Amino acid sequence: MASLMAPSKHSPVEDAEALQRAVKGWGADEKAIIAILGHRNGTQRTQIRQAYYDLYQEDLIKRLESELSGDFERAMYRWILEPAEREALLANIALKNANMNYHVIVEISCVSSPDELFIVRRAYHNRYKRSMEEVVATNTTGHLRQLLVGLVSSFRYGGSEVNASLAQSEADILHEAIKNKNHNHEEVIRILTTRSKTQLVATFNCYRHDHGIAITKKLLDEGSDDFHKALRIAISCINDHKKYYEKVLRNAMETVGTDEDALTRVIVTRAEKDLEDIKKVYYKRNSVHLEHAVAKKTSGDYKKFLLTLMAKEE
Repeated sequence: MASLMAPSKHSPVEDAEALQRAVKGWGADEKAIIAILGHRNGTQRTQIRQAYYDLYQEDLIKRLESELSGDFERAMYRWILEPAEREALLANIALKNANMNYHVIVEISCVSSPDELFIVRRAYHNRYKRSMEEVVATNTTGHLRQLLVGLVSSFRYGGSEVNASLAQSEADILHEAIKNKNHNHEEVIRILTTRSKTQLVATFNCYRHDHGIAITKKLLDEGSDDFHKALRIAISCINDHKKYYEKVLRNAMETVGTDEDALTRVIVTRAEKDLEDIKKVYYKRNSVHLEHAVAKKTSGDYKKFLLTLMAKEE
């Protein structure tokens, strides 16, 4: 994305010095902070953080945390972190929540590539001195626990090969499991936590073709407990995570009072990946540009920062 490209003569030391000027004295210069960090990619932000520490023996993140506040501070904090660190933080926040935001755990597990998920788990381990699997298992019970632990600990095959006959047979297994009121949860969990994403997409397509309904819609008819909700999120993330994220953004801004946590999570985590594609999906679904919707629902430095990450500054 053009907005995240640093100047050709980008200097981590000069950026660190400029940031130090922006945070010293009374009150931070938020505009300068956004102008620098909002236009640096992940590698450059890590270099700036290191340069800042070398110059001032202080962690830039901690300094910004003390100088900024509210939604802007939380968004900036997440932005500066390296991707795996950020996902580990988001997972921990979700797991510490009184109601446990298991949808965030499902997102991280099902959208990440096998290698990315492995690195996130390692980052979580290093940061919190516990494994993600342990914390997920401690905070859940029953089939929801089996599903979430299976998703978090999965190391799927990442290739593009598809076994058509297997897709057909497992679509039938899923259909029988969902149709049967006793629900063969173990088989559903096995399929969703072990098969490659490409294989699963083929299975979901077989299901839709054979039964004339998307498996997520069928699950919606069958139950709204946490296990069924987690199943639907997992399938949505595996099937088309861009459509899933569009829905998260739409729901975040349709609530009475904006869900800033969800809004920040999607924009910050996808800005350097596929936010441009998600913006297109959002426009197609809502006939409104995502930037316009965000600008209407946010304010102040938080709004300016999100619009910068979306490559549309006011």
